[in-house]
Amino acid sequence: MFRLNVEARALVVNRISRRIKALKRQQPRSADFDIDPALVIGYWSGRNRRTRRTRKTLTMYIAMLASECAPVAKVGGLADVVFGLGRELEIRGNSVEIILPKYDCLRYDQIYDLRLSFNDLWVPWYRQSVHCSVFFGFVHGRKCFFIEPHSEHNFFHRRMFYGQRDDDQRFAFFCRAALEFMFKSQKHPDIIHCHDWQTGLAPVLLYEIYQHLGMRHSRVCYTLHNLQHQGVTGEHILRATGLDRHSHFFHHDRLQDNFNRAAINMMKGGIVYSNFVTTVSPHYAWEIMNTSQNYGLGQTLYVHRNKIGGILNGVDYDVWNPQTDHHIPRQYGIESLENKYENKRALRQRFWLQEVFKPLVCYVGRLDHQKGVPLITHAVHYCIRNGCQFVLLGTSPDGQIGHHFWRLKQQYNDHPDCHLELGFNEDLSHMVYAGADMIIVPSLFEPCGLTQLIGLKYGTVPVVRATGGLADTVFDANHAERPFQERNGYVFNDFNAQGIESALHRAIGLWYSYPKYFRELMVNGMRYDFSWNHPGYHYLRVYDFIREK
Repeated sequence: MFRLNVEARALVVNRISRRIKALKRQQPRSADFDIDPALVIGYWSGRNRRTRRTRKTLTMYIAMLASECAPVAKVGGLADVVFGLGRELEIRGNSVEIILPKYDCLRYDQIYDLRLSFNDLWVPWYRQSVHCSVFFGFVHGRKCFFIEPHSEHNFFHRRMFYGQRDDDQRFAFFCRAALEFMFKSQKHPDIIHCHDWQTGLAPVLLYEIYQHLGMRHSRVCYTLHNLQHQGVTGEHILRATGLDRHSHFFHHDRLQDNFNRAAINMMKGGIVYSNFVTTVSPHYAWEIMNTSQNYGLGQTLYVHRNKIGGILNGVDYDVWNPQTDHHIPRQYGIESLENKYENKRALRQRFWLQEVFKPLVCYVGRLDHQKGVPLITHAVHYCIRNGCQFVLLGTSPDGQIGHHFWRLKQQYNDHPDCHLELGFNEDLSHMVYAGADMIIVPSLFEPCGLTQLIGLKYGTVPVVRATGGLADTVFDANHAERPFQERNGYVFNDFNAQGIESALHRAIGLWYSYPKYFRELMVNGMRYDFSWNHPGYHYLRVYDFIREK
């Protein structure tokens, strides 16, 4: 663990203080930046420390703006973050409201007491106004507002969340509507927490328009979930949202895209205008600052480096806990680990796999470029050749990748040691996590990752590539610079067949040759606490730091 002694820490604080003064001169005048150097150092150099609880209780009013929230609007991990973090903040005594688009494909069965909250909301759009209704309802206890525009564009009546040609306009409108709703309903949250490119314009609108109308109290925390998608679009979005000063916003210090000078970048706007920027793991924060994973935003991130930090996502242990999971045949914990093997037997029966003395390896999740399709495919072949069974549960948004896995499924269709379930069923995923011995996560890049965290809780040993949040949560059984009782899986570095083979070879070898040590590795993983308790604490520190005092 890297630690700074007192003298070195003071030196770095002084250096960062000078950088911040220079940085403030470069920021848009409308944004209020006030960065504490010591806090930034704490996020970077102390990211592996255990959380220390404090008796000081902060009570704040927090509004979350997002395009997803589990379980009503879920595409990926963003939905779980919005719901899980929101609940943790409420448990800690804060008032949290979540503002979402009112999609026609919401899971309305998961919303309790949905009712009209604000009937006459007129949202400025292209020098006109769009009439909107705002509904309120509880989503498993969370207070949620849903904005429904009555427009010929039918922004959120598309029977899908994303994937439309006008997604830039749909979510730019959502940003303007959310700010207009807060302004007209006299909501003045201490913190507006925005997520990903879909809400990147919200801090821009707050500081360029709404603070001049009286919303001077709110501060913005902006979370980057995946920099591969940035919301790069044309200048028409500026005209649509009322950000009419073309030359002001088409500037490299504001919204102008770093590569396409004729385009604006909505995520870049969120980074520039927010008071603090977080990523979903400390290692991913390092990667976007120092590698090509910033997808062209490197210069912007460097300029604003003093207000960027990584906070690891959490897991909802009310949902993902083998001791209380009602989706699995037999519940178990560290003291009753032998019950896990009843789930393995049930999983084999479900997928018509033979009952033999072999480890069962699984993959659970989306099948796309980011998740390492070549290595997933190679792992299937390698495991079958080397005395394992393999189960895959997932689906692909890419037709070509989906066709590839259909061919692979046909190849192994009658194999007694392999089953590929090409479709996603969250209830079934519980059974896979509980029944498998190992789970592979060979991602090309992974901002945080959820499957390895669930695998650890279920005693399913993760085999992962050292990237993003995987590097922050999985520590190699043989090579980690940690005591054995803190090692919990297998890690490889290179994104190639030799890399994943090296990790699988060691994991399979331990399962066969040293079952006692493999069981200890399982228990080590189950002992880790990756709940929302620790992220909630760190986000409250950020909120308290940037809020108006």
